[in-house]
Amino acid sequence: MHVPDGFIDAPLSAATGVVAAGAIAVSLRGARRELDERTAPLAGLVAAFIFAVQMLNFPVAAGTSGHLLGGALAAILVGPCTGVLCVSVVLLMQGILFADGGLTALGVNITDMAITTTVVAYAVFRGLVKILPRSRRSITAASFVAALLSVPAAALVFTLLYALGGTTDVSLGKVATAMIGVHVLIGIGEAAITALTVGAVIAVRPDLVHGARGLEQRLKLRVDGELVDAPRPLEPVAARDTSRRKLWIGGLVASLVLAGFVSFYASSNPDGLEKVAADQGIDRQTKEHASADSPLADYGVRDVDDARLSGGLAGVIGVGVTVVAGTGVFWAVRRRRSTSQAA
Repeated sequence: MHVPDGFIDAPLSAATGVVAAGAIAVSLRGARRELDERTAPLAGLVAAFIFAVQMLNFPVAAGTSGHLLGGALAAILVGPCTGVLCVSVVLLMQGILFADGGLTALGVNITDMAITTTVVAYAVFRGLVKILPRSRRSITAASFVAALLSVPAAALVFTLLYALGGTTDVSLGKVATAMIGVHVLIGIGEAAITALTVGAVIAVRPDLVHGARGLEQRLKLRVDGELVDAPRPLEPVAARDTSRRKLWIGGLVASLVLAGFVSFYASSNPDGLEKVAADQGIDRQTKEHASADSPLADYGVRDVDDARLSGGLAGVIGVGVTVVAGTGVFWAVRRRRSTSQAA
């Protein structure tokens, strides 16, 4: 659902840029509370994983494909504020390096793909968690529903933005129907990917999943007729560090394999927004991307003729750049928190 330059007029693009900047500023402050020395590296990995999985377009209808947006996944794994930053880092890398999503439309894309999906998904997730039994299955089920609803919500927000600042005269009713309809289908894929990923991480390290905090209930002992919490068994620090390191390495390897190899088999059909834009005439004012001459434009390495190798190298580079940029941002946020607490 990457919006290119030219879909939305300059005034509204600027306005969404201000909204995006404000949301990022708020998220930076909120991320200081969500991140610690254990989860800061995980947040960088989540950004890289979202980048990788976004390269895997899956077919959803005749001639249409979809891909992960990632807001729900990021919010549940590392927290809503950190989640907004994760998806924003991905969008920035994609816009600058890969000419995916317009640079003047960066505010639109952050507002739609980072803020909307994260806020909607986390609100739905927290609401479901409060009424469902506290179990791993409940967390996974809540993740599925939250991710499912976040995608058509983003489609609705795009339609509203287009109604306010669209550059072509088209039927907004038809645009809304087409956008929401196809993105409900895409949401099913988003939900499956999100639930499977959250479930896999919970199975290994539930203590690292923001949305699963407090999942494990303390064992109760009866002492003098009263129930009290049993002491927690102490896990060696070295064992915890090794487990966390294995999770990080495994996630990075999976991201590299997905982006560097599996992405070659992704659907070549246009995604939901591209298909609706072509069918409804939204794309008549599309402008050439400012980074169209990037050596990684369109997820290929310039001067590498083999399509499989070109796309694979671009994916690996993208994962590497994203994990470095994301980890750097989140470590800086974490250090800022530590400095503030020390002061």
